[in-house]
Amino acid sequence: MQLRFGRKKKRSRFEEGSASSDIAFLLIIYFIVIAGFNSNKGFIMHLPARDSTRLILKDDLLRFELDERGALLYQGMVMDLAAAEQEIRTAVRVNPNLAVVLSIAAQAPWQQVVSFVELAQSLEVDSFSFSMKDEPVSGGGL
Repeated sequence: MQLRFGRKKKRSRFEEGSASSDIAFLLIIYFIVIAGFNSNKGFIMHLPARDSTRLILKDDLLRFELDERGALLYQGMVMDLAAAEQEIRTAVRVNPNLAVVLSIAAQAPWQQVVSFVELAQSLEVDSFSFSMKDEPVSGGGL
């Protein structure tokens, strides 16, 4: 005769334990996916401090525009990035306090924007600014 000591362990059914493990598994997958999206692959720009009072004169601005087709304009003339690079290099030699300004049309291809920002970064421009152009409101009168 065999004696068994201890209590008999009650076995849980498959459905009772699997719900919490499924939720835990889905949460792990969710956080792994989200962690992949949060990687920062931007560019580093040295921004002035909030209390900075640096003044930029109008003559220290070098203004470029990106139109809706992605064409780069300087003083109304279309130029490529190589010509823009040469223009910025020349202007920085003459005026080290130069600020480069880029106005971007809303429909401009974003790769062109990124390429210009990378150009400004590679030339180590101290002051760089970009903004979206206001779209003209079209429509008939009332």
